[in-house]
Amino acid sequence: MFIEIVAEVTDELLAAFERLIPQLSSSSPPPSADELVDIVTSPATDLFLATDDDGTILGTATLVTFRIPTGRRAWIEDVVVDDAARGLGVGGALTQAMVDRAEELGCTTVDLTSRPTREAANRLYQREGFEVRDTNVYRRKLDG
Repeated sequence: MFIEIVAEVTDELLAAFERLIPQLSSSSPPPSADELVDIVTSPATDLFLATDDDGTILGTATLVTFRIPTGRRAWIEDVVVDDAARGLGVGGALTQAMVDRAEELGCTTVDLTSRPTREAANRLYQREGFEVRDTNVYRRKLDG
């Protein structure tokens, strides 16, 4: 298995997102090519890709890094491993690569959220050293 940060958007990458995003969310459509370009070229995001020895895309995840008054922080978003590759260590490899990148960028913390119903994902994050925080997460939907 190989983990890399995506440098360019290809037709293969676009097809992988069309396959993977529905496995992650039933309410969000896969990103368009232009939206993927925005992600890949943004200085605040690193799009990680896990592939097998044949180059088949097994999973993806996004690391967002930003500076706030209390330090440089990182946030992990949209981790998705193809159903056919679950249980092979792909999620752990992606997570560790993002933690390593956050450390490389000088971040002091890495946060993420995961629905309680995603039991396997929650076990993975705890195995990877993440701790449940005593906090509330709020969301406000916007019209845009």
